[in-house]
Amino acid sequence: MLLGRTASCWGVRRFLCASCLLLAWLCANGAALDLMQVFAWGRMFAGYAHEMPVETALAETFDPARPCPLCVAVQQARKTGREPGPAAAPNAAIKLVLIAQEMDAMEPPAVPGDRLEGFPMRAAMRRDPVPVPPPKFGAEC
Repeated sequence: MLLGRTASCWGVRRFLCASCLLLAWLCANGAALDLMQVFAWGRMFAGYAHEMPVETALAETFDPARPCPLCVAVQQARKTGREPGPAAAPNAAIKLVLIAQEMDAMEPPAVPGDRLEGFPMRAAMRRDPVPVPPPKFGAEC
């Protein structure tokens, strides 16, 4: 019973990951703007269909001379999406070199009254061989 539940959880997780990846890909390719445009056309058509015959409402919906505010916003977003971004700063290479420069090793200052002050650090110097097999806890020889 538990095995079936775990397997179904992995299936749900895989589906969720694939769905999120597909949604991110669609948004990166501009599909969100396409969906907004379809929504705007649907809203325009529904508004015109209440007042006019279907053929006239359809012609008015796709008339480029009369876009709705949402269509104008989508067109503006597409235009700004095609424009190149800001140019790189001329000092970018210099800043990168400054980041990559080697820094002096920093040691923490000694704190008076530190518990480890004067404690011999011998753990790194231990060279005893490891017993094989390791001894068992509570076993008597």
